[in-house]
Amino acid sequence: MIKIVTDSTADLPPELIEELNITVIPCHVHFETETYLDGVDLTREQFYEKLAEAKTLPTTSAPGIGVFTETYRRLLEEAEGVVAIHVASALSAVYNSARLAAEKLDQTRIAVLDSKSVSMGLGWLAVAAARAAQEGLDLHQVVERVQAVIPRARVVAAINTMTYLWHSGRVHWGTAFLGNLLDIKPLVVARDGVVRAVARVRTRKKALAHLRQLITELGPLQDLAVLHTRAPELAHQFADRIADLFPRERMLIVEAGTILGTHVGPGGIGVGCLLAGG
Repeated sequence: MIKIVTDSTADLPPELIEELNITVIPCHVHFETETYLDGVDLTREQFYEKLAEAKTLPTTSAPGIGVFTETYRRLLEEAEGVVAIHVASALSAVYNSARLAAEKLDQTRIAVLDSKSVSMGLGWLAVAAARAAQEGLDLHQVVERVQAVIPRARVVAAINTMTYLWHSGRVHWGTAFLGNLLDIKPLVVARDGVVRAVARVRTRKKALAHLRQLITELGPLQDLAVLHTRAPELAHQFADRIADLFPRERMLIVEAGTILGTHVGPGGIGVGCLLAGG
């Protein structure tokens, strides 16, 4: 039996976590002097309420190495091995902390993988790992399954405002100001550990149309979640809009958490998906 571990930036819905028996290690969320465990003592609703009121944008940090070590040790008491897959190492220190923790234990029984993705891009990889484990695959087979799927993970999003990107320091101040002035809606793609802007449009309507086109260009999809940041009604509407591209009954509607929420702000819409295998 192989246990699967990920972190809270995966934005996995609770029902999937329970169904697939995935262990989720919470990251830390810092609002100035206050620190919370993501998803444990800070819900999504509370996070976005505090985000709207915050004078300074929150930051996130990786759990301590000891948290990973204790988690792995506990799981190894009842399992043959552990496969841990975490948020892209280029975007967070979580993967490095997990790797260092594994080195303190039996590395023949622990595999720590860099998802090179975020949010439900990471989430679907954890799901793929858990499904492989449920099939009875051993540690190396589960790792091989996930490594084959990692290049197929995508997150595509339409950002409603550049204000949060500006405050987070991810874009030049002048660009952010111009974007707000002209009501520009950037579209971004996260893949292979890199988040890049792929288009800028003037209105929300054009942004959603462009987002649909980007999803169309991805080709056949294996799994898909519609992501939103405090915009559930819009997320359901967009899910209906792309139902001809992916079965509506198989879509998940997921409120993105601290990573996307901090840098995107409310009103963002996107998808986290896995491309269909060849």
